[in-house]
Amino acid sequence: MSVVPVTRGHHYVASAGHELAALAAFEALENGGNAIDAGVAAILALGVVYSDQVSVAGVAPMIVRLAGTGEVVTIAGVGGWPRALDADAFIERHGGTIPLGVRRTVVPAAPDACIQALERWGTMTFRDVAARAVRYASRGFPRHPVMLDYVRSHADDFRHWPENVAIWMPGGAVPAPGTRLVQADLGRTLQFLCDEERAAGGDRLAGLAAARHAFYRGDIARQIIAHQRENDGLLAAEDLEDFRCQVVPSVSRRFRFNGGAVEVHTCGAWCQGPFLLQALAIAEAAGAGRQGHGTADYLHTVAETLKLVFADREGYLGDPDFVDVPLDTLIGDTYATERSKAIDPRSASPGMPRPGRIAGHEAYVPPPAACQAPLKPPPDTSIVCVVDGEGNALCSTPSDTSWDTPVVPGTGLAVSSRGAQSWAVPGHPSCLAPGKRPRLTPNPCLALSPGRWVMPFGTPGGDTQIQANLQTLLAHLAFGLDLQDAVEAPRLVTHSHPDSFAPHDARPGLVTVEGRFDDATGDALAARGHRVERLDDWSHWTGGVCAVRKDLGTGEIEGAADPRRMSRALGW
Repeated sequence: MSVVPVTRGHHYVASAGHELAALAAFEALENGGNAIDAGVAAILALGVVYSDQVSVAGVAPMIVRLAGTGEVVTIAGVGGWPRALDADAFIERHGGTIPLGVRRTVVPAAPDACIQALERWGTMTFRDVAARAVRYASRGFPRHPVMLDYVRSHADDFRHWPENVAIWMPGGAVPAPGTRLVQADLGRTLQFLCDEERAAGGDRLAGLAAARHAFYRGDIARQIIAHQRENDGLLAAEDLEDFRCQVVPSVSRRFRFNGGAVEVHTCGAWCQGPFLLQALAIAEAAGAGRQGHGTADYLHTVAETLKLVFADREGYLGDPDFVDVPLDTLIGDTYATERSKAIDPRSASPGMPRPGRIAGHEAYVPPPAACQAPLKPPPDTSIVCVVDGEGNALCSTPSDTSWDTPVVPGTGLAVSSRGAQSWAVPGHPSCLAPGKRPRLTPNPCLALSPGRWVMPFGTPGGDTQIQANLQTLLAHLAFGLDLQDAVEAPRLVTHSHPDSFAPHDARPGLVTVEGRFDDATGDALAARGHRVERLDDWSHWTGGVCAVRKDLGTGEIEGAADPRRMSRALGW
């Protein structure tokens, strides 16, 4: 039986990584907004209530299904490296690393992504959808265990910057759960955007343009650029002035689960999203769906599938504006079948395998590396999924951490440090370059059965995201678990690959499993050669999946929220 009951409705349902973000989305829907309005309201709220790992000036990739046309589109909510970057000089100066601080800043994309979504498909003003976020920042909310776990784990990093300590570690110590976190500067920044919108007068679009101008060309931009100049940063005014997120079609692949056709949509190769499609394809070819959910055979197949996927991600994935990513091959049937043959059902590969061979492409092969340092929670993200009464759907995974870059004084903003997901390694497909986007881990997803149902879904968790999404989707669609049960089912995480965040450590052979797997299952995995470490029974280190599914025939909607986090679903 589920720990958290499924949320049901007939009008609309929102599920988000924090209950206050779910409330912001629900309130937008109650006030007549659609799924896009509600999604943006939740994104802004998450930038407050998860400000340790979601920045209002960070990243905000989105996937949207439009009910009127059935079209599935994405907003590439991640910015590129500043134009002033000299990659060779950067690599030499920093010894092939991406240093902490403003030197890892890329163009902040979340404000533009949110405003573009409202302009294109929303119905509300910026101040309508920002109202809850302004209140949460200005008047405060209770600090929660997930935030405090991250603050505790990264306390030494926070201490590099007094502004950050003042917000998240007042007095230099980790606060107690339930104490109130007020972010007055962030509240004033959000309110300033609302005021600039109101002052513009005119219609809704003119107001949204004014809010965007205030961030990318106005007072906020000037504060960001002044801070960059004072701290040896690279970001310049022209990087902000000219920035617009790309709006591009999704990438999709069709699967058959229990006799039914299902399309799974992800964002493009500007993030790791398509590698969920590859993971599903390899797992299907390897027979994971016939092995018994939660058995050692199944978990071994999942772990080995993920190792193959991450090997190909390392070998081929980079910003598609700069790198020729062989995406059609990577997610295709033929390649999946061939890759699945590398899985030995009796023995685990000792680390990450080599990338597969693809004609006309040379894969990058990383040098062997191993890290003995204790595991920390993965640098993280959050999530919102919404479906409205018309069948519009949105999923977004906003992100950007606060412990690896200083807050701009007076703004409350930790400006996108997503450069940490680039490599300062010549030849790597995600090696940094002017204008090039990092290899983004946040990847919102959407599944649908044409004419039958639609389901936005996703999770936080860095490199855990594909892993949690794969296991949840298989549990729900291949094994028939109810949506909430599929979200709650125990998970494993493989760590053999280089971490997507600098310093890109790997832990060859390591698999962490939630404590709800019995000892016999863990022993069976160890007997195959996995280095098994047990986590808590319910660990937020294994992700925090949220999903909303609407039956297009009956109109019934159900929302699932992961009890591993502060996640909640609300519906009517």
